[in-house]
Amino acid sequence: MYTGMSSSLCDTIWLSEKRKNLLLLLMEGPRDIEQIKTSLNVTSKAMMPQIKILKKQELILQRVDTYELSEIGKLVVGNMLPLLNTLEVIEENKEYWASRDTSVIPHDLFMRLGELGECMVIEPDLNHMFDLPREFTENLTKSRCILSSLSYYHPLYSSLYSKLAESEAEVELVLTEPVFERLKTDCLDELRTLLDSPNTVVGVCEEGLNIPTIAVTDRFMYLCLFDRQGKYDHRKVMSFDASALRWGRELFMHYRKSVREVTEV
Repeated sequence: MYTGMSSSLCDTIWLSEKRKNLLLLLMEGPRDIEQIKTSLNVTSKAMMPQIKILKKQELILQRVDTYELSEIGKLVVGNMLPLLNTLEVIEENKEYWASRDTSVIPHDLFMRLGELGECMVIEPDLNHMFDLPREFTENLTKSRCILSSLSYYHPLYSSLYSKLAESEAEVELVLTEPVFERLKTDCLDELRTLLDSPNTVVGVCEEGLNIPTIAVTDRFMYLCLFDRQGKYDHRKVMSFDASALRWGRELFMHYRKSVREVTEV
């Protein structure tokens, strides 16, 4: 009895694109048949049998001329969304995620990877392999609130972040000990600018960072992971979705735990 019911519900939801899309549409609120036809680009003739099935399974209710999710429908669709979002994130860039060392992402955050939403993988061409991606630098300079962890030295980082500090953006930087030492040696003036800025916090992570770069601002989330062999291949993930920004902040805060603040050199 139980197996039959559950497989029947599964079939109802997953075996028809029209039914699945209607359920997702009704998650946004009640709709009449004209709104359903317009939103899903379907005819009444194609949709009415699917509505009938969803009503029979008690996933949707009809109130006069409008359709809405039942309480069970809200429960089911609410739990469908994380899976659909996760599938979307992975399918867009399957090879990238399959080749990453994702063990450095805390388990609960990894299970919520779908929150990255519409993320893109930035792959530099051979002529710009060692440049910072334009998508990153342009959006970073427009950001007013920046959380960033850096576990490798790039010659452009010091000027980029010191200019942000001078522009009165709020910046929190987490560095590894080697990156901090390199900044002291090669970019002392920019490092002093960062440390002297009232809106900037610089911390050194004593346990080391297993993620090359995390950057989360009020505009975007940017993440670089090593591949499964522990190699850095210059590919980065970037997303502008609000859910990705929240996800990225949580990841940054996880790595911020073992940080000592630095106030002078």
